[in-house]
Amino acid sequence: MKAVHFGAGNIGRGFIGLLLSQSGYEVTFVDVNEEVVRELQERGEYTVTLASEGRETVTVSNVNALSGAFQREEVAAAVANSHLITTAVGVSVLKHIADVIAKGVSQRLSGGSSEPLHIIACENAIGGSARLKELVYAKLDEETRSKADTMIAFPNAAVDRIVPLQQHEDILKVVVEPFYEWVVDSSQMIPGYKKVEGVHYVDNLEPYIERKLFTVNTGHCSAAYLGYLQGYETIQQAMEDEELTALVREVLEETGAVLVQKHGLDPKEHSKYIDKNLERFRNPALTDEVSRVGRSPVRKLSPADRLVSPAMQAYDRNLSFSALARSMAGALLFDVAEDPEAAELQASIADAGLEATVTMYTGIPAGHEIHEAVLKHYHELSPANALKRLDELKQA
Repeated sequence: MKAVHFGAGNIGRGFIGLLLSQSGYEVTFVDVNEEVVRELQERGEYTVTLASEGRETVTVSNVNALSGAFQREEVAAAVANSHLITTAVGVSVLKHIADVIAKGVSQRLSGGSSEPLHIIACENAIGGSARLKELVYAKLDEETRSKADTMIAFPNAAVDRIVPLQQHEDILKVVVEPFYEWVVDSSQMIPGYKKVEGVHYVDNLEPYIERKLFTVNTGHCSAAYLGYLQGYETIQQAMEDEELTALVREVLEETGAVLVQKHGLDPKEHSKYIDKNLERFRNPALTDEVSRVGRSPVRKLSPADRLVSPAMQAYDRNLSFSALARSMAGALLFDVAEDPEAAELQASIADAGLEATVTMYTGIPAGHEIHEAVLKHYHELSPANALKRLDELKQA
């Protein structure tokens, strides 16, 4: 069994590639990092270490790699001859790999292959595989699209594993947290598919992907933005602050109320899920920089993402959204010059003003209750008053 995985970064190697290899797949990574590609080609294996007390280490073998920049024909051929394709490149990068996937799909279908192919985007987004399908189909002619409709499936997925930025003497080594969750929508798959060990297959993905996005991702970035305002460098430092952790919990109680009401989740079980994730953020065996977790605030503030979407859903259900608005304000105050999206936000605030910027990036109109709440929290958390105001919030 052959799998092609786009993205040989820490998530690709430490999560998706690991599970594929353990399920018996020969994994070909595709990446533009030539050093990583070269090492994978030469060694055919790498190690994954769990950030746990025992620091268990697993050797991932039977792997190879191709350059996404210089071996496009080889990549297309690998796609044409694979049994499964996965990605972990970031949603914004999907458009850059769609062309070569489309070429591989065309070769596969024109060659008369009758074997179904599943293409799964393992990204931090709702409907990642559906987005990739649109991008790939845009590169196919009508006849090929018709064939693909019966032979190629793009099931959506939810993935969850914390893998911080890291540097090791061995460029292929990766350290990951012990916990992981990979959920795939089986209703969108072609019957007879081979299951990947460790993947949870469900008929309805939405509750799982929203539970993950609105708990793990919402909580993580909230900790990053509040931690940044307090001067913490890592998430672990921030989560040692009990008052700050309480503020993050407030955010997750708001998203939890939405999830319980919308999807019928058990309140007690979801409360345990919140507790579990707060403990994950605290994991002392990981060192996760605030700048990494908070990066790309433009994407995180977009209408369908982890802050605005649950806040709007809370508003529509007459539920609390104040803590979520505080996290949005924190994203607007995330002034990290090395982050292009953070710099873009600061430039917009300087040029267009705060009110217009909030509307421009969140889609929330001026005068809306959530818009007003974001402005209020922004001024309370602004650098001139950050420490004083945040202390007042903690004591409230």
